[in-house]
Amino acid sequence: METSGRPGADDMRRLFLGPPPVYTRRQVAEAAGIPQDLAARIWRALGFATFADDAVAFTDADLEALHRIRDLLDAETLDERSVIRMARALGRNTARLAEWQAEIMVDALIEPGARPGEQRLRQVMDTVSRLLPDFEQTLVHVWRSQLAATASRLVSLAEPDEPDGDAAPTRPRLGVGFADLVAFTRVSRDLDELALADLVEGFESRASDVIAAHDGRLVKTLGDEVLFTAADPRTAALIALDLLDELKRDVEGPDVRVGLAYGPVLPAMGDVFGTTVNLAARLTAIARPGTILADSELAAGLAGAPGVDLVKLRRRPARGLGVVEPYVLRRSSRES
Repeated sequence: METSGRPGADDMRRLFLGPPPVYTRRQVAEAAGIPQDLAARIWRALGFATFADDAVAFTDADLEALHRIRDLLDAETLDERSVIRMARALGRNTARLAEWQAEIMVDALIEPGARPGEQRLRQVMDTVSRLLPDFEQTLVHVWRSQLAATASRLVSLAEPDEPDGDAAPTRPRLGVGFADLVAFTRVSRDLDELALADLVEGFESRASDVIAAHDGRLVKTLGDEVLFTAADPRTAALIALDLLDELKRDVEGPDVRVGLAYGPVLPAMGDVFGTTVNLAARLTAIARPGTILADSELAAGLAGAPGVDLVKLRRRPARGLGVVEPYVLRRSSRES
């Protein structure tokens, strides 16, 4: 890569995007045959700033992307609302992915706290240039694999219970779990920034591994909390039990508590919503450190299941949900 002087933002842009911009906002929309307001909405949904009308900020690749969107609209494959929703999903998640991957690369290639010199920056950019094609191909492969897994789950949830029966309702029934680091605020006060980042990343990565091992879905992470779903009560229970066991290995780390519920959920924007999700969250809030609380429906789904014990607790109020009947879920000491 030929540059003069210390590599800067323009050099980094060329590294990732190729030739410099040649179109203004109005020019790229007109060339793609897309209304100005729609092009602006797509750009905002992708998470990018709005440029002035005379700012040359768009490339031939941007034009090609808009051409593809216009073709989808012309063929009535997607309507404008669906295009905007798809753009928002893409922008929001790829922004986080890019931020995360950039942080990993910086940590791996630049000494913490150091201001890299010109030579070191050139080495970093050369390394990224070599890795970029592999990253891109891996990204597409993983994305396709995740689409396949998601589509398979959706199809299985929509299958009728009986051969000649109707398909399941649009709101699938899932096991929902929240895992929460106890006293996270207090613990975080005693840690410096790097130690706190290690704690959060360690918690999220270990939780992610356990959930994936059982073919569950990690819906989202909130620093000191993870939300996951599972296809059935037993899978949700095994995830929770293995998660507690995994995190108890770190004897100096904070305790974890888990709330589980089973019932209908509303999938939207890659997240899940509804009373079942709220119930799992409330159960997490009232669980003691190092324990798992399950609702009565998930407990009923575990009746006779090997490897688990359930202990009914007294009924108690849960904010916004009335009175609930929680069960303590433990790993059975009996032979399954």
